[in-house]
Amino acid sequence: MNRFYYDAVTQMEQAGVDDEYIQGWQCGFLQNPKREEQRLTEAYESGYTDGEEKNTGAYADWVKA
Repeated sequence: MNRFYYDAVTQMEQAGVDDEYIQGWQCGFLQNPKREEQRLTEAYESGYTDGEEKNTGAYADWVKA
């Protein structure tokens, strides 16, 4: 198991980050193909990009109020 991945996802979930962002981050991190175009959201795409870069510092913008 990848501890970095698990810890990052757990931290985002506990912070209340938008689910779309988390799903995007997970797919980007795991290098999965993006969703089909009609299901893409801004949060998902941002998460995907951050996941590809293994970036855990940008999720604060996606914490739900």
